[in-house]
Amino acid sequence: MVAHLKLYNPPRDEEDEPRVPAEPDVRVRLGDLLPLLAIAQRMNFVWLKDFLDDEVAVSGDLYEVMNSFRISGGKPTSA
Repeated sequence: MVAHLKLYNPPRDEEDEPRVPAEPDVRVRLGDLLPLLAIAQRMNFVWLKDFLDDEVAVSGDLYEVMNSFRISGGKPTSA
């Protein structure tokens, strides 16, 4: 029996096409997600690297907190 191979057709130049954000497929609580991601990163699971370019939607409040944390260099800020 002859095996039929499928050829990979790379997408057209992504820079030419406008990027439309996809609607979230599944909603997950951050409290459920963070421990799993922390374990995967600590144990260097390769699959995690497959998703590093994926975008994640966060609330405006969380974005502001994360941005302030990033700007402060991870140092605690006064409440």
